[in-house]
Amino acid sequence: MTTTPTNSQRLIAILGSGESGVGAALLAQKHGYEVFVSDFGSIKDKYKDQLQKAGIAFEEGKHTAERILSASEIIKSPGIPEKVAIVKEAKQKGIPVIDELEFASRYSQGKVIAITGSNGKTTTTLLTYHILSKAGLNVGLAGNVGQSWALQLAEGDKDFWVIEISSFQLDGTVNFRPHVAILTNITPDHLDRYEYKMENYVASKFQVVKNMQANDFFIYNAQDTETLNKMKEVSVKAQLLPFGIHTNNTTGAVANDNEISFLNHNNPFNMSIHELALQGKHNLHNSMASAIAARVLDIRKEIIRESLSDFQGVEHRLEFVANVHGIEFVNDSKATNINSTWYALESVTKPVVWIVGGVDKGNDYTELMPLVKQKVKAIICLGTDNAKIINAFEGMVDKIVEARSVQLGYDLGTNGDMVLLSPACASFDLFENYEDRGRQFKIAVKGL
Repeated sequence: MTTTPTNSQRLIAILGSGESGVGAALLAQKHGYEVFVSDFGSIKDKYKDQLQKAGIAFEEGKHTAERILSASEIIKSPGIPEKVAIVKEAKQKGIPVIDELEFASRYSQGKVIAITGSNGKTTTTLLTYHILSKAGLNVGLAGNVGQSWALQLAEGDKDFWVIEISSFQLDGTVNFRPHVAILTNITPDHLDRYEYKMENYVASKFQVVKNMQANDFFIYNAQDTETLNKMKEVSVKAQLLPFGIHTNNTTGAVANDNEISFLNHNNPFNMSIHELALQGKHNLHNSMASAIAARVLDIRKEIIRESLSDFQGVEHRLEFVANVHGIEFVNDSKATNINSTWYALESVTKPVVWIVGGVDKGNDYTELMPLVKQKVKAIICLGTDNAKIINAFEGMVDKIVEARSVQLGYDLGTNGDMVLLSPACASFDLFENYEDRGRQFKIAVKGL
């Protein structure tokens, strides 16, 4: 729904000048708002250029409270916590504080396929987008992958939007309503942002379904404990479409050891799991979720089958980098939590030199211990504070060392081993983000 600001509602303040903040600024300007962007840190040159070209006022290195708190509404970048002083002041004054996602949703008539979850959401998002694109739909890709939704809407709408959404983004939604929502799973992540309470994090994820109605579709993991427990507490109005392996659901999708049965249509079909481009249990879940979404949009099963077979995968997620003298190097930098790393280790069939560490987000490494005992021969700790990792795995593997060099991984490995970067932690102690960490790893490997 498009809204036009009145004279008394013309100023929007935007906190944060990254992809979502600048996108929201450009969209707000397009729709007649006066816009002021404020970043407590420094603004990257590319975003500063965009603001200057558009003639949008901004500041960096501070938050000028007087100007920000004179706004009728504040759009907060998802990385800024609720406890930041300027956000608390705004809420005390009764100024609405929303996310770019909420703001952008006012200016799109397209059907939204929203994908969230602790793990697998990027793969599921890109795979869903791949299927819809292959079907010839007028579809956009937004959220945590590619350009912000707001930025793209400033240029024009699409019939469909496939959007990867984090819990931080969902926290700032009020009326956002997807037509299709996929919840891949819920495992401990970002607990430092949620007072170290799992129930707070789970509640955040379930924001995705709060405005859905009976003609919408909720696709979820029938084997995810946190999801199933929360569904007993909340009323989900959307049609329920579960997916699982060796489950007994009669809608959605079910996989066994050899094939997937897609059930949620008048014309169900089966597909061999060996045809899937992405292998491994976690990718089986991702493929089922994406295909269910495509089926409810009436995409032909032939297109779905072909798309699931030729998808190219995601950078920084179990990405093969190189084979150096018989040692395989794999970049799984996107694994920023325990569960992502569990999936990575679970899928590996070779002895592993595991590169782990970074900024701990409340990790409990107990879940990884059986896989580490079974598959890991050496651990390289990559972080500024590695004590928790060392304490967790000391005596479990032959060697634990602290280093920031890929060369050490090569030295510890032998022909037939895998050096796996799967950090289970955030990256911002030593790197700009997980992409930067992954790219530096690939550059270092190619320099061996």
